[in-house]
Amino acid sequence: MSSDRALLPRSAPSAVGMSSRGIAALLDRLEAQAIECHSVMVVRHGHVVAEGWWAPYSAGRPHLLYSVTKSFTSIAVGLAIADGLLSLDDRVVDVLPGHVPADISEQGRRLTVHHLLSMTTGHRTDSLGEAWQLEPGDLVKGFLRVPFPEAEGTRHTYDNPTTFVLARLVERVTGRSLPELLDERLFTPMGVDHAEWDRVASGAAFGFHGLHLTTEAVAAFGELLLRGGRWGERQLVPREWVELATRRHIDTLPFEDGSRNADYLRGYGYQFWMSRHGYHGDGAFGQQCVVVPSHDLVVAVTGAHTQAQAVLDAIWDCLLPGIDHGGSTQDDQVLAERLRRLSLAPVSGSAAPERSAKARLDASAADSALPDGTTVIIDPVDRGWLLRLGPSLTVEAGHGEWRESSPLGRPIVAAGAWQGNTFVADLYVITTPHRVRLVVDTDAGTAVATWNIVPLTSPSLELHLLSPLMTRPDVA
Repeated sequence: MSSDRALLPRSAPSAVGMSSRGIAALLDRLEAQAIECHSVMVVRHGHVVAEGWWAPYSAGRPHLLYSVTKSFTSIAVGLAIADGLLSLDDRVVDVLPGHVPADISEQGRRLTVHHLLSMTTGHRTDSLGEAWQLEPGDLVKGFLRVPFPEAEGTRHTYDNPTTFVLARLVERVTGRSLPELLDERLFTPMGVDHAEWDRVASGAAFGFHGLHLTTEAVAAFGELLLRGGRWGERQLVPREWVELATRRHIDTLPFEDGSRNADYLRGYGYQFWMSRHGYHGDGAFGQQCVVVPSHDLVVAVTGAHTQAQAVLDAIWDCLLPGIDHGGSTQDDQVLAERLRRLSLAPVSGSAAPERSAKARLDASAADSALPDGTTVIIDPVDRGWLLRLGPSLTVEAGHGEWRESSPLGRPIVAAGAWQGNTFVADLYVITTPHRVRLVVDTDAGTAVATWNIVPLTSPSLELHLLSPLMTRPDVA
């Protein structure tokens, strides 16, 4: 959990020339399109004018950002360059000679920091899976072994290992881990004291994924970028780097599925996406940090969905028309009350007091979070249940309320109910977009436990609840 210290000042929308009705329209749009958001924060002229969390998510809770992490790694690269320790023209093979495969191609030898930042190394598809398969103990070496069918610098391909390599370059030249460097140079000066990182088996942070921050910390990061790297009286990041990283360096290509994604066709910077208005950091399943310099606006959103373009459309359609058209204080109050009441729907059904159940888990169901044959035991407790999922995982679940426990070190929040002879519970891995739905059929004596969205690193529920967090202990 974070401290209670605010990173940004607060104001009413009307006080900074922004329409509360426009923000309400944004919420209406998200609801109408069934887009599951976990939080939203709107910042105008440096002041938070709207903030809300859909319970059981809450303000003090860090949230997995997925690939918004890449934008923070970009800032770390900029700090190393500003310190004279790295340059855009430095080659990977020169900075990380111990990770160069014996059969490296000539193109692999030519790859530079610029190519990694702009994701223009020459791969046609994300090379992560193949690179880890080739070299599970050394992703840098695996990345350099994957063939490069396109000339470097000519084509953008969203390629996760490029950012992993950038993180290792920064660590090599600074002598500090990526989390240590960002804590020292960015988070601590900003007052962010709750950054959490997912790591691989070696203990290294992914770099392309895995950073957990509160919504306000994400919004504060956007505000830092908007101010050209300045925080209060301190220039934390060189203005020149912020401007360089957040401008277009390469065209982006349409998605292979043919979907219309107008804000992903505006080009790519240095680990930032260009937008129709400004630029944004983007993470899987609805994590976004949107910066709109022309309107002195930052919007931070977390969620659990695959409709990132729809959220950007809603921001442009609903928020921008309300800029410089501030409404009334009454509108502000109505909006604030609505934001306080945001909630995801808990499981419906009865408490069925004193009723227990035991079942065997069937992992043949798609997206299973637990191993096949896991014993599932449901025991009633005061206003809820204890859910025993195998020998090492016991989760508390409330009825009509969410209940938190940390059976393996990291928090999980759960609620459940009986629906006839079936017990249903939602288990929120509350620092992530993910939750597991547990369904126990007492007539059949079977249970299933399936993800709403399968985590990109591992389907194992236990791995996401262990502390310290390491969801890929199989790779380094």
